[in-house]
Amino acid sequence: MRTLWRFVVAVPVLFVVVSFGVFGLVALAPGDPAVELAGQGASEAAIARVREELGLDQPLLVRYGDWLAHAVRGDLGTSIARKQDVGELLLSRLPATLSLAALALLLALVAGLVLGTLAAVRQGGVLDRAVSVFAAAGIALPQFWVGLILVVVFSLQLGWLPATGYEPIGEGVGGWLTHLVLPAVALAWLPAAELARHVRSATAEVLDRDHVLTARAKGLLTPQIVGRHVLRNAGIPVATVLGTRIAQLLGGTVVVETVFGIPGLGSLTVDSVLARDMPVVLGAVALATGVVLVINFLVDRSYGLIDPRTAEGARA
Repeated sequence: MRTLWRFVVAVPVLFVVVSFGVFGLVALAPGDPAVELAGQGASEAAIARVREELGLDQPLLVRYGDWLAHAVRGDLGTSIARKQDVGELLLSRLPATLSLAALALLLALVAGLVLGTLAAVRQGGVLDRAVSVFAAAGIALPQFWVGLILVVVFSLQLGWLPATGYEPIGEGVGGWLTHLVLPAVALAWLPAAELARHVRSATAEVLDRDHVLTARAKGLLTPQIVGRHVLRNAGIPVATVLGTRIAQLLGGTVVVETVFGIPGLGSLTVDSVLARDMPVVLGAVALATGVVLVINFLVDRSYGLIDPRTAEGARA
């Protein structure tokens, strides 16, 4: 109940704070969208007419209040640059971003769990040191750099995978997957490295506990010990890290989609910021904020499933 109440309170607070912050930053950016939309060589009268049509002649707080009043009713406005309904525009770009984020999450989860667990089981060995190097490299190397290296190696030199573009899954799973492999690896690089490091730390701690040592003394094999005792006890810190990484995946799509030319929410947001298309920027921020809030709520709820004692403590 407490988790649900925190979620209900956080929705309006974060939504208003984040949206107003973005609204103010875009409004304070240099340049005048009315001049850009009116075109080169437009007269002052034409520019003033465009500014009045867009409501840019109103004070900042008045414009934000008008947007917020419509947004809470589900009306995100019309794109200034594309002349499309913002909600429909976001929904048209959503499948590409969800496909990329889902595949990247799957890769990060598998790589992080497998590498982190193996490193903890083989503490001090070659595999443990190799995972440490991978984690350090994954945290240090920026995603756009990793993406460019992948394009150079696997697209330009080897010719195995396409460098840019996106195919909907409805046109064929093969084309959909081949276009997403490289950007998904680039996007999963950082969360996989951090997850591997945290899984290694949490698993190593659990392996040193008395009940695990007792299980070893009873003759249980390492895979049995890990499956029965270690994963559940190490699950809470892993779920916490995974929840924050899922939220950061949305931010990473902005860079990765731009590098690989994927027509998703990330590239749409970049184009809209450059075009000073305020309704689209705010709509994308509102959507991302809602996704992050839902993820945080699900992570909090997962604690009780992983360790029932956590749920009991929350109810106390």
